[in-house]
Amino acid sequence: MRTSTQLLGFTQTVIALAVLAAFGPARAQDITELTAPGNSMSVGIGVATGDEKDRARFGMFNGLRDQKGHGLMGFSYLDRDNASGKWFTLEGRNLGLDNRELNFSYRKLGDTKLWGEYSEITRHDPRTINTGLIGAGTTTPTVVGLASTGSGSELNLELKRKGLSLNAEKWFDNRLQMEVNFKNEEKTGARFFGIGYSCAANSAQVAGATTCAGTAGAVSGSAFFLLPEPVNSAIRQIDVKLNWSEAKLNLSGGYYGSFYTNANGNITPTLPATGFVGMLGTAATLDPVLRANMQLPIALWPDNQAQQLYVGGNYKLTPKTKLNFKYSYSHSTQNESFLSMGLANAPAGRTDLGGVVDNTRAQVGFSSHPLDKLHLHGDLKYEARSDKTPIALYNQERTTLTSVTVAGVTTPTSFRDGVFTNGQFSPKFLHGKLEAAYKLPANYQLTGGLEYEHEDLGKFTESVNVAGLSGLRQKLDETGYRLELKKMMSETFNGSVSYKSSRREGDSPWLKPLLLGCQGQGGLSNAGTGVIAADPGIVSAGSSTAGATAATLTANCLAFNNGLAGATVAARPNFPFLFKDRNRDKFRLVGNWFPNERLSLTFFVEDNIDKYSAPAGDSGLTSAGMRMYSLDADYMLSNAWRLSAYWSRGEQTTKAGHSTDYDATLKDTADSIGLGLNGKLSGRFRVGGDLTYLNDVLKYKQDPDPAITANNLIYLNTVGGLQDVTYRLLRLKFFGEYALDRASHLRFDLIHQRTLFNEWTYNYNNAPFFYSDNTTLSAKENQSVTFLGASYVYRFQ
Repeated sequence: MRTSTQLLGFTQTVIALAVLAAFGPARAQDITELTAPGNSMSVGIGVATGDEKDRARFGMFNGLRDQKGHGLMGFSYLDRDNASGKWFTLEGRNLGLDNRELNFSYRKLGDTKLWGEYSEITRHDPRTINTGLIGAGTTTPTVVGLASTGSGSELNLELKRKGLSLNAEKWFDNRLQMEVNFKNEEKTGARFFGIGYSCAANSAQVAGATTCAGTAGAVSGSAFFLLPEPVNSAIRQIDVKLNWSEAKLNLSGGYYGSFYTNANGNITPTLPATGFVGMLGTAATLDPVLRANMQLPIALWPDNQAQQLYVGGNYKLTPKTKLNFKYSYSHSTQNESFLSMGLANAPAGRTDLGGVVDNTRAQVGFSSHPLDKLHLHGDLKYEARSDKTPIALYNQERTTLTSVTVAGVTTPTSFRDGVFTNGQFSPKFLHGKLEAAYKLPANYQLTGGLEYEHEDLGKFTESVNVAGLSGLRQKLDETGYRLELKKMMSETFNGSVSYKSSRREGDSPWLKPLLLGCQGQGGLSNAGTGVIAADPGIVSAGSSTAGATAATLTANCLAFNNGLAGATVAARPNFPFLFKDRNRDKFRLVGNWFPNERLSLTFFVEDNIDKYSAPAGDSGLTSAGMRMYSLDADYMLSNAWRLSAYWSRGEQTTKAGHSTDYDATLKDTADSIGLGLNGKLSGRFRVGGDLTYLNDVLKYKQDPDPAITANNLIYLNTVGGLQDVTYRLLRLKFFGEYALDRASHLRFDLIHQRTLFNEWTYNYNNAPFFYSDNTTLSAKENQSVTFLGASYVYRFQ
């Protein structure tokens, strides 16, 4: 079955570029035998049309964006001794391209296996960047304002990955086996990144400046810049495992370790004071407070490591009943020195984060056939995370007169909601499942199951500030069931239809984040941080500022609208969808039909819907749904020719309410069609090709809320909301293989690809996106490229 779900996520399998890696001993000139596994070498050349902008999407991973031509090289070597059971293989693929691979394998059947792989792949950013930035992709870039958009130089961001893996298996006897796996991956280059900031009332101040605020047309109070992230990191993974197997008991246990290192600790940009443009494109200088804030070091990914011990297995309790279990314990740390990362002004008493997170997972289950037609199985899973990272005062906005003590540290401040700490997150999960399957007449099977999940997110860290949210929950319960009817073991039709439903509800009171205005009201003293139990029946009665009555302030503190005044806000509080009650329903229909020996059909239908409900208001995510339909066909025209085709349609819909003024409905619809034909023109000549078409449209529908302001209603009716985003792909691939003699053949590839992508964040009305220094970001909307490749393949003994 050819799956089409990859196309829904814009997965573009860029091209398999004309390298046949393995060929077997030649006994005739038939092309099928010439392309069987064996020893071979291949050389060739591939050429692509168009310029760099035409090849931007086509050449993201193969190196053909910045170069029109590449050498096509590959080889395969096989040494097999059937008498001793020893095999050795060595293979190279795409050696002339950016996605080259080299691998080897040695095995002695029933005793030892060794294998490894070296691979490279470079990702070329598909966007066109025009900038004056100096030191792009380094830790100390310097922003240089351009006099006008397009007057800088073009920048191509590349991210290169090099991977090496080594693996071994050893059988000590027929019961005990050892596995060792090691993987090293290094990344170098630069990837898309940037910063943006807008002056706020609680912005940190600098000498000589008392406020951070812009002046229209003169001083910019907000700015954003392209600052590519410098990448120079490595991740190393090792897995050592012992496997034990005997008649009733199978065990597997081992050690897994992951170690991440980053040679770059931060990005520290340099921003000149003048030479910029404001939000409307007019010349402006940077506010001095804004400039000082944006020149602070930006932390990059710190070094970290995780180690795990695990064991699992199964035990045959009776001939018809088997038990299974798993247990693992992992210890993760992040303790790189702040100073070594180039980060100063750490909280008092801290030289590093001291991050420690422990995870424990346990599972036990059973599988049983108490009757010949009845099968039972169940699982119980438990997971606990323990966050032991020390609490410290990492977040401070404004510096003024009074002081506050948090986590044993006294810090000067005038606003309690401007000083807060990191938090500890230690959730626990319990999940249980029980299912029964019963065989019915005519090869049908009926399955039913029940599921239960309890989630405890742990105690909320009281010194953490939660901004803009109306409520949190600590505990959630979810119950569900599943029904399935399956048709099996039929020569003409196999398939299934299933329905799954679950309901999630809170198992604890809603918790209300405290605000500044709550201090001293209703016995609440820690204003600006922490949470308290809230009352869903209370809505804000008025102002939370000075002069309000104690009763009004207490009501605001307990209300679900964060204590903000006004009927519009009071009607639309904000609750994260992770804590809302949720109803989830899923329907699936799958079938495989074989009307005759030459034709096979596969169809798939799925419909999912999630509906969310909050204790008050309709802001945030209210529903999310997905529908998928697909049909695959395969037809043998003759012994030499095969025809295949597929069609699919996917729909994803998300509905959400903004906190004020409007509601949004996002709908992504993707239609794809494919047609393929492969066969032989003669014993020497094999040809094939396929045609792929994809049309993916993302619609942003915005509707006014009943309480929308008059000005916003006029604006929404005038502009009509955000524009649609369309991605369209048309790709034709053709290949031909011709046998020259008993030891060699030629392969030809022709690929033509056209794409349309009107993502409005890159271009809008033919105008590129521009930053505050006139750096522009764009991508050619219509791209067309043709690739021609030819390879000569020689087989040897």
